[in-house]
Amino acid sequence: MTPPEAPVQGQLGRGADQPPAVSVCLKVLSKRADFLKAAQAKRRGSPGFLLQARERREGEPDPDLIRIGYTCSKKVGNAVARNRAKRRLREIARIVLTAKGRPGWDYVLVGRPEVTATRDFAEMQRDLNRALDHVHGTVK
Repeated sequence: MTPPEAPVQGQLGRGADQPPAVSVCLKVLSKRADFLKAAQAKRRGSPGFLLQARERREGEPDPDLIRIGYTCSKKVGNAVARNRAKRRLREIARIVLTAKGRPGWDYVLVGRPEVTATRDFAEMQRDLNRALDHVHGTVK
């Protein structure tokens, strides 16, 4: 039995005004060394999370990609709360970093206890926009 074909609406499907669900320019950090390097670089706190960012040096891998990492410690809560917080961080990164992130940079979003999973989603997007402006030095 084969599943029915879904009708395609427009070039990007439904909700063509939003970025695609999977971005080709974001690569997820997986090595501990990359997280440690980001932790020693620029940082900007916001009510919903902490942003750590660093520009990669010449010769480091993926010079044309934006790399992103997510972390939530046990202070954030149990596994359910940590996973919910990380899902929310992934979604704001997909929306904001595809537009404002810079290729050749590593970003790490660190969840905050109780706040990351419950803060208003639009506020978290504004927080990430402000944090990126501060990290990149484009604050007015």
